[in-house]
Amino acid sequence: MKEPCRMLIRAVLLCLLLLPMGWLMAAYSGFSSVVLQRVESQYGVAAKRRVLDWEGLMTDSTLLNAQESTKLRAVNDFFNKVRWLDDLTVWGKNDYWATPLEFLERNAGDCEDFSIAKYFTLRELGVPESKLRIMYVKALAYNQAHMVLLYYASPSAMPLVLDNINPKIEPASKRTDLVPVYSFNGSGLWINNSPTGQKVGTSDRIGPWRDLLARLQQERR
Repeated sequence: MKEPCRMLIRAVLLCLLLLPMGWLMAAYSGFSSVVLQRVESQYGVAAKRRVLDWEGLMTDSTLLNAQESTKLRAVNDFFNKVRWLDDLTVWGKNDYWATPLEFLERNAGDCEDFSIAKYFTLRELGVPESKLRIMYVKALAYNQAHMVLLYYASPSAMPLVLDNINPKIEPASKRTDLVPVYSFNGSGLWINNSPTGQKVGTSDRIGPWRDLLARLQQERR
């Protein structure tokens, strides 16, 4: 396995204790020429191509009208091509939650960035927020914290796990190597001692999203 995202206890405290904030879905309906020129100027032609490929994924009419299982596979495969690197290497910081655009510009990120990018892209493809949760887990084989994206076909269904370490989408019941800790989406926060978990409040308690959402707004201009 690659280097850990960060210590599990630190991740939990970070998520639960920082200042409250709102949640925003950024509309990635099309990148302006200004944004694309900046990406190419700062990160090169290959980075611009990755961003255009991402835009094409989100606006593909066939995929937009496909079954959700097809959307899951397409998005999981697309982002799992990106390199895994820790925040300190990519950003010079111990903790940084990148936007999907930042993730693709640098073609690198950690487990949080993979999960965040998949979450927002699936939302753009029409998957309801209620079916998606970003989850912190403990990876038992490595005794390290990790982040994955969960998909629930129904509220009581066994969720599917979208992971950058194990590229195969599998039911959570088969991922015995992962111990759930907590999960969240745009409207809720759950403490997870089961696949569904216990809702303990809203995601307004999740402080690290503040900078992320501000950047989501700015990068669309």
